[in-house]
Amino acid sequence: MAKLKLPIGIQTFRQIREEGFYYVDKTPYARRLVDDAGKHFFLSRPRRFGKSLFADTLKELFEGSEPLFRGLAVHDRWDWKRHPVVRLDFSNGNFKRAGALEESAAAQIDDIGRRAGVASRGGSPPIRFRRLIEALSEAAGRRVAVLVDEYDKPILDALDDPGAARANRDDLRGLYGTVKACDAHVELTFITGVSKFSKVSLFSDLNNLTDLTLDPAYSAICGYTEADLDAVFAPELRGLDRTEIAAWYDGYRWRGPEPVYNPYGLLELFRSREFAEHWFETATPRFLVETLIRRGWAAPDLESVYADSALLSSFDVDYVAPEALLFQTGYLTIVDEERCGGARRYRLGYPNREVRRGLAGGLLEALAPHWRRAGDAGALRRLLDARDWSGLEALFRRLLAGIPHDWHRRNDIARYEGYWASVFYAFFQASVDGVSVEDAGSRGRLDLAVVAGGSACLFEFKVAERSERGAALAQLKERRYADKHRAPDRAVHLIGVEVSAATRDIAAFDVEEG
Repeated sequence: MAKLKLPIGIQTFRQIREEGFYYVDKTPYARRLVDDAGKHFFLSRPRRFGKSLFADTLKELFEGSEPLFRGLAVHDRWDWKRHPVVRLDFSNGNFKRAGALEESAAAQIDDIGRRAGVASRGGSPPIRFRRLIEALSEAAGRRVAVLVDEYDKPILDALDDPGAARANRDDLRGLYGTVKACDAHVELTFITGVSKFSKVSLFSDLNNLTDLTLDPAYSAICGYTEADLDAVFAPELRGLDRTEIAAWYDGYRWRGPEPVYNPYGLLELFRSREFAEHWFETATPRFLVETLIRRGWAAPDLESVYADSALLSSFDVDYVAPEALLFQTGYLTIVDEERCGGARRYRLGYPNREVRRGLAGGLLEALAPHWRRAGDAGALRRLLDARDWSGLEALFRRLLAGIPHDWHRRNDIARYEGYWASVFYAFFQASVDGVSVEDAGSRGRLDLAVVAGGSACLFEFKVAERSERGAALAQLKERRYADKHRAPDRAVHLIGVEVSAATRDIAAFDVEEG
């Protein structure tokens, strides 16, 4: 199989097909949409997962671009009748400015009408939208395909200005409600974005919308499966460790039978031939980190988050559930589910190494600025492997020294419970693999464990001012955390760390064999 071009950042289906890029065939999902009950669909997926490309694929299908689909699964199962297409894309624009959303919507609607020879008669965007759909349907004698990409960006852009965000939400509610009013003229509606706003807040006027986000039949509509790697990207896999590829970029689940890979991270790996946080580095999750800190979340709690379907949809201007934010933005994914009294309950966790390390680094930037001054990325692993406890204590001291002296005075961040454990947890997650926070049991919950090779290092962190000297190590021993980690070929080390909140330094560092 010959190498092709890597479609990094390419969201245009025609360009991919005509210019020789790799393409993972997602057209069976397009056919499934048409065959499915209902005709108004919604899909939420994280950024850079292929939502825009799928929307563009639908555009070409409904416009009857038959040559582009030769050799693809849908080709012999499509009637190739030409339908008018209205595609709105809110990926561009500064929607914090008053009036920007109305200008963008009106301009896009008018441009579509002009290209189709349908003159605009003015009015608000919803009025323009309705007139355009009706005119296109009447002129073509066929119903219209309505596609909306990045439907939520005008709200997300303005979340730090609740007044502007509410205004944009209300304007979008009226715009999207137009689709239901034009139902007789609409063949299919497909709306996609990152977040999933509750139907009450945004889609109350479009209450016949079918949500595909957690539908197992559509779990791989975006992203790449293991089979896709073998069938499409075989030439790019040479010289790369498949186990490492999966550890870094696989693991996203939307209740389907198998996980999917992050497309952007995988394509960047093929381009650079280096394992790195490619997807994470394309955007800093500032709002996410600020929300977690504001709500008092301790970083170790990210290891095991539980939510039901309603909570995963609890996203609105006036209340953003951290669980929903973490899941919808792709920083946590579904790792397990169970039935509780007829309702589904999901356990969320990190999808892969890229996200775990990236989010930990983002948290550290907020929790302990200048944390990278503590040492290079491999310093922690080398000290643990060498069992150099004095070196580890010195490393911890350098980490805490990176917190500015007036940090507590200027920020409330250090006042929330779990701050110090969060600093160390995020530092470990950003630096080494094999880190875990154990589930709470009858004896309590261990703060942090690092198991690798022939050793298990069990850590307990305490604030010196809130406990007696030696309390951290004493708790490790009293609760017998070492029991589950003992093995004939493994050494267990108990490490109690006590931090002075007053001096931002190590007050006690005790190590004992478990």
